[in-house]
Amino acid sequence: MVVAKPIRFGAVMIEEYAMSHPALSLLGDRSKLRAMSSEVRGIRSISAFLEMIKFEHSIFALPFAMIGMMWGSLSITETAWPGWSVFLLIVLAMVSCRSAAMAFNRIKDRDIDAINPRTRTRAIPAGILSLRQSNIFFYASCLIFFVSAGMLNQLTLILSPVALGVTIFYSYTKRFTPLCHYVLGASLGIAPLGAWIAVTGSLELPVALLGVGVMLWTAGFDIIYSLQDEEFDKSESLRSMPQTLGKAKALTVSRVSHLLAALTLGGGFYLLNAGPIALAGVGFAALMLIWEQSLVKPDDLSKVNMAFFTLNGFVSIGIFAFVLADVIF
Repeated sequence: MVVAKPIRFGAVMIEEYAMSHPALSLLGDRSKLRAMSSEVRGIRSISAFLEMIKFEHSIFALPFAMIGMMWGSLSITETAWPGWSVFLLIVLAMVSCRSAAMAFNRIKDRDIDAINPRTRTRAIPAGILSLRQSNIFFYASCLIFFVSAGMLNQLTLILSPVALGVTIFYSYTKRFTPLCHYVLGASLGIAPLGAWIAVTGSLELPVALLGVGVMLWTAGFDIIYSLQDEEFDKSESLRSMPQTLGKAKALTVSRVSHLLAALTLGGGFYLLNAGPIALAGVGFAALMLIWEQSLVKPDDLSKVNMAFFTLNGFVSIGIFAFVLADVIF
């Protein structure tokens, strides 16, 4: 029995065993080997793109976009449901805008990511995705965003470059200001505003307060997440609250941001004539934020991931669930 050397097709290694082995006769066909390799590479590429844009983090902004959509619809009709076409276009616009911003961030930061122990395994520095693939993904996401925004209404089309510009601008701010967390927050705060505009074709103060609340909430938890990179940011002259103020004072800024977020969300909900169930949702979110802040201390970052992802997922989904119940009942 003769064993052939392994054949590498891209990133996938497939062992080619004895051609005479009856149970492995399929492997004797090189075209099938290549097809199998391409299929595996395709699956890996999809996974790599989803990882690059942190698709699971859509859980933070998408529920607030749905809140903006429902209340926007209620403001001009007697129902919170604007129809399938508007709903799908809002989701498509939001996901494509976020995907473009995340891809741009990964492209812009690829050299920094390559030397940061926490980020060196990301798709581009790890060689899983090429710069060309990432650029194609970025421009395709931009195109989808502009097309979907244009299909909603004239105002969403006019404001779409502003929305995309804010989300992309974040990638530059960490190079010159510790307020970068609030720019990131603004990019998420656009979600309820954009959804409201998509349904109504206008913008009003109460939903703007909702956007500010989302911005403050996001900035607060991003400061917590950035505590992990304080020393790296100092060594590479990158700006953040921990790098500028130190962990203890940065946590204070995070806590003040979350307090203001709860107050602003509550004010926005009140001005939007939210019912008692929706207002209770703000209370629930405030309790989650108190819990989140209690998990992280300047000398103990062991629970940062739970504070960052798990509890903030509870905040966004929880508020959405309360608002949905308020709308239904």
